[in-house]
Amino acid sequence: MTFSLIICTYMRPEPLLKLLQSVQIQRFYPDEILIIDGSSNNETKIILEENQFENLKYFLVDDANRGLTKQRNFGIKNVNENSDIICFLDDDTVLEPNYFEKIIETYSMFPEALGVGGYIFNEVKWEKTSENYTPKINEFYFDGWKRIDGSRFVLRKKLNLDSDCPPGFSPNFSHGRSVGFLPPSNKIYKVEQLMGGVSSFRKSVFDKMVFSTYFEGYGLYEDADFTIRVSKIGDLYLNTEAKLGHYHASSGRPNQYKYGKMVVRNGWYVWRVKNPDPNFNDRLKWNAITILLTVIRFTNSLTSNNKKEAFTEALGRTVGWWSLLFDKPKTEN
Repeated sequence: MTFSLIICTYMRPEPLLKLLQSVQIQRFYPDEILIIDGSSNNETKIILEENQFENLKYFLVDDANRGLTKQRNFGIKNVNENSDIICFLDDDTVLEPNYFEKIIETYSMFPEALGVGGYIFNEVKWEKTSENYTPKINEFYFDGWKRIDGSRFVLRKKLNLDSDCPPGFSPNFSHGRSVGFLPPSNKIYKVEQLMGGVSSFRKSVFDKMVFSTYFEGYGLYEDADFTIRVSKIGDLYLNTEAKLGHYHASSGRPNQYKYGKMVVRNGWYVWRVKNPDPNFNDRLKWNAITILLTVIRFTNSLTSNNKKEAFTEALGRTVGWWSLLFDKPKTEN
């Protein structure tokens, strides 16, 4: 299989360089690497001129094509027409040497697969358990592994608002557990959602659909929207042997108020893509969880070390929720 790699970047020359250096030592090397740069300066271009990488093509996009989803769609349009697979990576990730090897192997093992995701190994501490382990209230258990559960999930359990689906699948009231809740078992799991920054798809998928431009700028939840739509026409998998580290770079992120507003409005959008006509119980649970998470962030503004950030995010979530009463997003189903 021939495969292309698209990396969308914005004002992160140093993290991008570290990623490309990890790509350089891959056992399977991309047939082409497309850097889609939305930066407002030339620092990324300069660092790529100073450090040469095989098969690399650099594109500096204008305002009309700036923003994560627009940059991804720009990259898709410029991919070699003979590519079988298109891979996407966030610019602040670093790959293990066999990452692409395991991704491509998965397509060979599951010929019907439309998409395959990689596994972020450095964000959560997991512990192997016995087969019949019963988790504590502050633990999450799945497939013979456990991890400490976040306080918001513990509270949701107590209020009977936790997800009723396995990780990587969205319940009808949304607010599910992402693929980040899959354990480091070295297994391949079928999923409904993938993280966009560690994903890949058959090129043929993009003959039918592209990333939605509703998710402008930072593009929060654009990956959930896209992969839910893809999963409606075919199968998606996550290979936990395709490992990479995610080293969150703060540059290029929106302020906390905008982020909070996006969490609610974009979350509503993705919920309605999955479930266009929710029943009363689904509506009740979506709103209850949204309000609960907003209250938690307001509480964090009194108790956390980042009080200002927590308060402004909570304010954004509040404004986002009220805005849905008179200005609901129009979804693509």
